[in-house]
Amino acid sequence: MRTVVIGDTHGRSNWKSAIYQEEPVDRVIFIGDYFDSFDIPGLEQIHNFKEIIHYKKTNPQVEVILLLGNHDMPYYPGFTDTAISGYQHRMAPSITQVIEENKEHLQMAYGFGEYLFTHAGVSPSFMDGEFGEEGWTKENVVSDLNELLKYRPSAFEFNGVDASGDNTYQTPIWIRPRSLMSVNKKHDKGLKKDYIQIVGHTHMKQLDLVGSDKFTGGRYYFIDTMDTSGDYLIIEDDKLRTNSVK
Repeated sequence: MRTVVIGDTHGRSNWKSAIYQEEPVDRVIFIGDYFDSFDIPGLEQIHNFKEIIHYKKTNPQVEVILLLGNHDMPYYPGFTDTAISGYQHRMAPSITQVIEENKEHLQMAYGFGEYLFTHAGVSPSFMDGEFGEEGWTKENVVSDLNELLKYRPSAFEFNGVDASGDNTYQTPIWIRPRSLMSVNKKHDKGLKKDYIQIVGHTHMKQLDLVGSDKFTGGRYYFIDTMDTSGDYLIIEDDKLRTNSVK
């Protein structure tokens, strides 16, 4: 089973090369942030998003997962926070429309085996705040988050005083690596032993598996590298490797 995990695209089409290089693939996971590029026109971002949707619809033999990121949620129905860098006021109605039309293809979380995928990471403190300490289980993290998106998208709005989102109760589209790792280590229901979290959101120069293993003990991989090194992640037979597109 070959899974390709693609970081934040922000309108870039190099995801096509990533998939082409790894064919045949069984599963493709987009980690979110399809919009709000500073150097790609809004119409091109929309076209690229539509091409991702088209790939999903026309390749039924491939499981294609589209996660939502903090640069997608301001255009999502029921989400009210637009105070985000890069927010495209002029293009917002068009982006909102294309997201509304394809809402059934979008989700907040995904998991298989011991891997947990969200845009920025899952904090048990966030889960406590939304569901109560006894109202969620580690086994149901994915379904709980996806149901929360369905019924109350505003739950994922920016939560905290640190402007970068570096606080331990931040939402799964905003939390930063330091807080993510800290809270999952110290919290009574921390997810560190149960899941390997694979996330985007925070820019990295490259996807260095060896460095990640040393830094996080192999429990977190940060893959927002599609606009830097062009690196992406492949999971096959429970082994991780990387490749890159230029």
